[in-house]
Amino acid sequence: MSDFTVDYQTHPSQYRHWSLKVEGEVATLSLDIQEDGGILPGYKLKLNSYDLGVDIELHDALQRVRFEHPEVKSVVVTSLKDRIFCSGANIFMLGLSTHAWKVNFCKFTNETRNGIEDSSRHSGLKFVAAVNGACAGGGYELALACDEIVLVDDRSSSVSLPEVPLLGVLPGTGGLTRITDKRHVRHDHADIFCTSVEGVRGQKAVDWRLVDAIAKPAQFAEVVAKHAHDLPAHSQRAGMAARGQGVELKPLHKTTTADSLSYTYVNVAIDRAKRTATLTVSAPKAAVPSSLEAIQLAGDAWYPLQMARELDDAILCLRTNELDIGTWLLKTSGDQAWALQSDAVLLQHQEHWLVNETIGLLRRTLARLDVSSRSMFALIDEGSCFAGTLAELALCADRAYMLALPDAPDTAPRVVLNELNMGFFPMVNHQSRLQRRFYEETAPLEAVRAALGQALDADQALALGLVTAAPDDIDWADELRIAIEERAAMSPDSLTGLEANLRFSQKESMETRIFGRLSAWQNWIFNRPNAVGDKGALKVYGKGEKAAFDFNRI
Repeated sequence: MSDFTVDYQTHPSQYRHWSLKVEGEVATLSLDIQEDGGILPGYKLKLNSYDLGVDIELHDALQRVRFEHPEVKSVVVTSLKDRIFCSGANIFMLGLSTHAWKVNFCKFTNETRNGIEDSSRHSGLKFVAAVNGACAGGGYELALACDEIVLVDDRSSSVSLPEVPLLGVLPGTGGLTRITDKRHVRHDHADIFCTSVEGVRGQKAVDWRLVDAIAKPAQFAEVVAKHAHDLPAHSQRAGMAARGQGVELKPLHKTTTADSLSYTYVNVAIDRAKRTATLTVSAPKAAVPSSLEAIQLAGDAWYPLQMARELDDAILCLRTNELDIGTWLLKTSGDQAWALQSDAVLLQHQEHWLVNETIGLLRRTLARLDVSSRSMFALIDEGSCFAGTLAELALCADRAYMLALPDAPDTAPRVVLNELNMGFFPMVNHQSRLQRRFYEETAPLEAVRAALGQALDADQALALGLVTAAPDDIDWADELRIAIEERAAMSPDSLTGLEANLRFSQKESMETRIFGRLSAWQNWIFNRPNAVGDKGALKVYGKGEKAAFDFNRI
């Protein structure tokens, strides 16, 4: 592992930068970033600027609103600092960081903000950005992720995306995409906005669609409260919220060694010589609670919820702490009957708030897997449990290998799909993985639907197009060894580009454009001397020096 290991688990009692207050149906997330509270040494988080540690707390707070406070219908995101909402990602942190750290930081912040919009879309949990002061860069990108933005009209507070003129880079958390795709800011107005340091304030910000409303300081709290009250009036969470108490999210039981991560249902084994990590996700060990009362009683130990939290944590830890481990081998284990019974409970109670939020966590976790820049091979062998939700892991993979045992059919692995595979866990392009796999062509999708519930052997899965190859037990080990060794010998840079293009090959969404533009443009700009050279804008910022640009267009 790297010298510094990032831990994504935290708790409100450990927060240094955020505070969460719940008053009836409204939660307030307030930002008050401690200057000396950086996740790494060497910089101060001035002007409510943030780093990875700040966003880890935000991610945790959002999870707690979802699961611990079902009564909440809207979330107000604001600042406790006078006349400062948020100045965005800390520039000195970016200037000191490695390229990999910058990219992983941007990806995680993107996923957290996409998660805000995912909860609004699928759970009806609505968000209001109460911009009570200067709001720049990533701070405005946080506001953009909310459903509505209210800006204080105090003649000085403005919203801005100053990365291009100030730092020589792009807004890294979807700002360029959200002002066009989401807020429909006219492109010429957007051009002026994104090349100006001072930003836009007051009525002009409303006229240009950069914010939804402005309010004088004396009326600001009242206007924000009205938006928080009115937004969720017709959301599905409004109907779900009263049905049951919240579920406390307790710390995950995780054992970490130099080459492994072990949870209750997820295990990660790292082979450093081969540069692989084997992620094994287990089915429940018995029937999961099926009544709403029993589900509520099980709390965060209810299998689908606990498994999703463990898998999400494992993905984040591997992505951030194991940069050299480029191939992830996805495996499952356990009894398919228990896995399918768990899925049946999800389907039966999908309208209940806790089950709906658990489906949402599974959806976001699988989507996090899709956008991870790692090669993924699913290995479907003896003892596997690729059934229903767990079968999504195989559909996430770049390739799926399934063991054929013609001479031992009783022990041969089987794949079972169910209704959850038909669209309950869409990718960030809003397609199911089966739709992506078959280009939404009717015939193969109908063939798969006709096979729902069937225990498919290797030949049947291959015929339906669900797996890549089905070697028999004689060829299995050699075929896998060759495939894994060949993958490990290729350029990680080109593989990242290849995988992203092939995984999201058809339909675009705001989210895929955010990730695609981050990968293609921001990564390139982060490597250019105009940004990170000795006289690059990101390096000289705050030193009283002027950036020196190479003015050749490339």
